[in-house]
Amino acid sequence: MENVKAALLAAPNNHTQLLFPEETPLQVKTRLLQGKESKQHIKEIREEGDKLLEETMPELTHSLFRLFSTTGSRREYELVYFRRRNRLTTFGLLAWLDGADSPYMDALSDTIGSILDEYTWCLPAHILHGPEMRSAAEEQYAAEGLVNRSAEAFTIDLFAAETAFALSEISALLGAALPGLLRVRIREEVLRRILRPFVTQAPSHWETATHNWASVCGGSIAAAAIYTLQDADELAAVLVRAFPALASYLSGFEEDGACTEGYMYWQYGFGYFTYAADLILRRTGGAVNWFQADKVQQIALFQQKTFLHGRKVVNFSDSQGEAGIFMGLSGYLKQLYPEMEHPELALRAGFRDDHCSRWAPALRNLLWSEEDAQGSAWQTAAYYLPDAQWLVSRQLQEQGAYVFAAKGGHNNEPHNHNDIGHFILYAQGETLLPDLGSGQYSRKYFGPERYEILCNGSQSHSVPIIDGLYQAAGAEHRAEVRTFSSNEEQDVFALEISSAYGTDKLTELVRRFIWSKTEPPTLEVTDNYEFAQAPTAVVERFMAWHRPLQAEDGRILIAASPEAKVFLAYDHDLFDWEVKALDHVNHSDQPQTCYALDFKLKPGVLSDSNLQVHAAFKFAFQ
Repeated sequence: MENVKAALLAAPNNHTQLLFPEETPLQVKTRLLQGKESKQHIKEIREEGDKLLEETMPELTHSLFRLFSTTGSRREYELVYFRRRNRLTTFGLLAWLDGADSPYMDALSDTIGSILDEYTWCLPAHILHGPEMRSAAEEQYAAEGLVNRSAEAFTIDLFAAETAFALSEISALLGAALPGLLRVRIREEVLRRILRPFVTQAPSHWETATHNWASVCGGSIAAAAIYTLQDADELAAVLVRAFPALASYLSGFEEDGACTEGYMYWQYGFGYFTYAADLILRRTGGAVNWFQADKVQQIALFQQKTFLHGRKVVNFSDSQGEAGIFMGLSGYLKQLYPEMEHPELALRAGFRDDHCSRWAPALRNLLWSEEDAQGSAWQTAAYYLPDAQWLVSRQLQEQGAYVFAAKGGHNNEPHNHNDIGHFILYAQGETLLPDLGSGQYSRKYFGPERYEILCNGSQSHSVPIIDGLYQAAGAEHRAEVRTFSSNEEQDVFALEISSAYGTDKLTELVRRFIWSKTEPPTLEVTDNYEFAQAPTAVVERFMAWHRPLQAEDGRILIAASPEAKVFLAYDHDLFDWEVKALDHVNHSDQPQTCYALDFKLKPGVLSDSNLQVHAAFKFAFQ
């Protein structure tokens, strides 16, 4: 702590320089208002702001608040909560850009006042057993008088911490342009709800988490403290308490830098790590530099390895199938790590693409974006991430883009899906064999029934079904890499995945992928089974967004368009096939239909005298 305190005392404590280290705020505004890309970005923000000026602030009612505890539904409360945060972010940016006399300043002031009055900054899903949920049965609390009443206690979740970060930074950014009473109230509420509980209460569960909670909560608290606390001892106390959470977040990554939570959680968790680490670096005068670690550099490079093509994402785990790029985050990381590929500017995330309307990335997508960045489209490349056991191989050819991705891993990853041996196949703008990605979050989604939900269990992944069994959850159900090789002609990736199924009947299951980089490419998927006892059924399942059809030559056709299609050849002597339509509800609560293409091993192929089978499938584009 003494080292951190000494660094704080030695460094200038200037909030303006934290955000504008090389230019004045006026120079930054002028640059943003004149740049081609930034002008378009600001236009989107202004359009949203003008729309919001015509709307009233939606209310977080008690009936919305109690829905999660009574029904398990999160969506109704969160829709209103994030509409309110959208007003905070939108009006905050426009009030800064346009100044104190703009109509956005009054709208921002009203929004801030309303957020300061919220009962909790947390989501109901995160405080079900927290101190905020005082029930009528707690008669002792109700009976306490003025003298004996217990001290206030608060839950700190992702969104409470983010709110503290946002309000503190908006107050620092606008300074005297924001009414003095609001600035005082912001400081008081950030201290009362976040900073004081953080240093006085028992540690929160996320302080030792190895996923996005540790970086978002720990990073947001560190940022809020930097803006709020002037006393070096107090600030050092918060930072020293927050640093282990940031370190715990990094410990959740292996040396390959893969974010097994999925790309959207890289953008979220590593984004907040970066925003906080930047403020810490500047506030300590460079004495505390999280960016020097080799692992941090590898995590930064994960972005370029996890896109199929354009906005299409390798969306293993709870990630969506498409994503825009946070150009501010990319521009900042590119300055630190030259090996990072700056994406083409056309992939920029729109202002409203973040349905949570988070302040920290929104501001930095303005301040950190490189107007003259030499961005480029994703290139032909094969990326192998040995710790995560991911392979992503892109082929950009004259007739279009073709991408193959596959994974091993284990079935207890953060935001886990039971998906060992699963793969994705993309061609000509369409993901033909997809991962469904994240579903609609609810109490059930993160409870013991998680894998009954279609998108989370192996029933919606392109993996076998053995004896009617889907893959089992748990770290003990994991893949063993048997082979990996890559050259200009082909990639070969083989995994032993029998432990995924938790049955003594299956002694070995080796899934081998051969991705041949011809024009166009082909993919061979082979499964070699060895059984101790003949199963009653073996099904090879492949998932598609478009209904598979019988082609004239006996192959199966999966087509999204005349250009985006793939033919699947199989052994007719071994398998019969059928298609099942399955209902999926995506992360935005929209119903979607997907299709399971099931190849059923014919009766008699396996018996007590023949306990081995070789199943081969070939996917060809043409």
